Amino acid sequence: MISEQTQARFDREVAKYPHDQKQSAVMACLTIVQQEQGFVSAESEKAVAAYLGMAPMAVHEVTTFYNMYNQQPVGKYKLNVCTNLPCQLRDGNKALVYLEKKLGVTMGGTTADGLFTLQQSECLGACADAPVMLVNDVNMCSFMSNDKLDQLIDALKSAEAS
Repeated sequence: MISEQTQARFDREVAKYPHDQKQSAVMACLTIVQQEQGFVSAESEKAVAAYLGMAPMAVHEVTTFYNMYNQQPVGKYKLNVCTNLPCQLRDGNKALVYLEKKLGVTMGGTTADGLFTLQQSECLGACADAPVMLVNDVNMCSFMSNDKLDQLIDALKSAEAS
């Protein structure tokens, strides 16, 4: 399940921690798996657990706690809309509903063309910029009005067309 290249990357991460605390690299190892496979499968969780000497459930708990780990394949663009209370008070939930209609999927779904997966997110730490969203777990987008959501989706679709 773990290729030699993946094992080498795991080894580099584990080397950053004391020998008896290699389980501290669990998040880094899960990130490596996701980078290589696009998501973290149950089989991958077991492989990471075996490599780190952890119980598979302990690895699964990490995978399911953080929304940055995909437990199934997702679209090329994963859109996480914050719906925590501060964002809800500033139309975060409306932004999620707007995107559901625009993309033709419900929260948690992926568009038929495989481009977009829409997810709800807990606090992204930018309450003053609400409503906010995160694209592919990296790019924060702030003050997401319907117009800005349209611009974002159109720009991502245009990037695919070129």
